Amino acid sequence: MNFSQFLIVTSFVVLLVSFWNRNDLPGNIHYVPEISNEPLQTPTNKRPFDVVYEDVPYKVAPEYAYDVTGMIVSYRHHDNNSRMHRLANDHLNMLDVCVVWGSNASDAQLHKIDFWNGIFTCNFQTRDQAAWDSFDVNRISNNHLISNDQRIRDRVRDIRIGDQIRVRGYLASYESPGGGKRGTSTTRTDTGDGACETIFVENFEILRVATSRWRISMYVSLALLLAGLVLYFRQPFRAR
Repeated sequence: MNFSQFLIVTSFVVLLVSFWNRNDLPGNIHYVPEISNEPLQTPTNKRPFDVVYEDVPYKVAPEYAYDVTGMIVSYRHHDNNSRMHRLANDHLNMLDVCVVWGSNASDAQLHKIDFWNGIFTCNFQTRDQAAWDSFDVNRISNNHLISNDQRIRDRVRDIRIGDQIRVRGYLASYESPGGGKRGTSTTRTDTGDGACETIFVENFEILRVATSRWRISMYVSLALLLAGLVLYFRQPFRAR
């Protein structure tokens, strides 16, 4: 095996391993100060309003003004044309994002806990008792983010596991003609169906982008794999 072949094989193996682990949370995370704050939920006089997205009109009914800063532990982008969203005539829901804050961002052993999003749920589990004992189930929330603002919709596509974000807007219910109505939780202590926060987003910020060794390794190994392929195919042909 010559150098280019060794480079191809090695970088390909590292690429596979790092791609598989790219969304793992690191053990040490540098948090923004705001992540220690509880979500801010305040009364609002905002009246129900109409928005249109992809030619579908929606009635949005704000219940509270809402401001939450958290770290993303899982998320699920929604394909507006998927069967469930199409049947519900719901193209406004752009993303489900599960975030943690407070003691979960300072004391919990998050890298030992598995997080994942279902279609409309955030799930978590661990076999490590110490990690479970360190975790506060009242400082995690799954948020249905809705918006008809294309700039915001484009911005949320850039999120990654471990990013620290701030979302401001309204806890709100919404409905569309011929579709269903989706409500919102207004407390962080409920569980099960209806426990997710539905947020009409007015401002979305990525406060700190996650730095993951696995993600860096993935990009480096990809670059080395491409370099190895270039070297291999530039070698002079040798007849046997």
